[in-house]
Amino acid sequence: MIVVVDERELVKNGYTSLFGREGIPSTGFDPAEFTEWVNTAADGDLHAVEAFLIGQGDCMLELPRTIRDRSQAPVIAVSDQPSLDATLALFDSGVDDVVRKPVHPREILARAAAIRRRLKAIANHTDVGQIRVFSDGRDPEIAGETFPLPRRERRILEYLVANRGRRVSKTQIFNAIYGIFDEEVEENVVESHISKLRKKLRKKLGTDPIDSKRFLGYCIDWN
Repeated sequence: MIVVVDERELVKNGYTSLFGREGIPSTGFDPAEFTEWVNTAADGDLHAVEAFLIGQGDCMLELPRTIRDRSQAPVIAVSDQPSLDATLALFDSGVDDVVRKPVHPREILARAAAIRRRLKAIANHTDVGQIRVFSDGRDPEIAGETFPLPRRERRILEYLVANRGRRVSKTQIFNAIYGIFDEEVEENVVESHISKLRKKLRKKLGTDPIDSKRFLGYCIDWN
């Protein structure tokens, strides 16, 4: 999920709409609402955030350090001012990157992925047995062959691999895939997506790498 922070309602709605067209859940806050939310949100909700996108507001230079107290997700500033001083002030405030408007949501996602790779000092892919998932939106591979998946199933697989070795709940998966503020989709849809994903993996691999336990959640591993 992408969190957009801007005092302008039109800007917030514009970005959330653009991310929605790319299949990426997002939500918008004005700066005051966001400060309260980020200080009180549950750890699981913050873990679902892939990046913070901050724009215009009176306290924007204070937000990056507020975010960093609770989350390691990339913080990207969108600047309306073609000014070196303004850009340097944003970097001094603690943002990970600064982009100038107009900027396509895919570029924001690519920059966020690049920041996460640098922070984790890992390649742009992760392997679990014969499965390889990518951090740049590509379909996964199995035994070196592309394994096409619908967007939701791909993102679930990416989330499970990112959390390899520990169980994640249906709620955590839902929050990561649909966003913590999506009230139009039932949480049980996750079970349908996972069922379809498991059937495809079982057919390709001859075994099911996703383990599920009632009340405990899901995990992926390969022995």
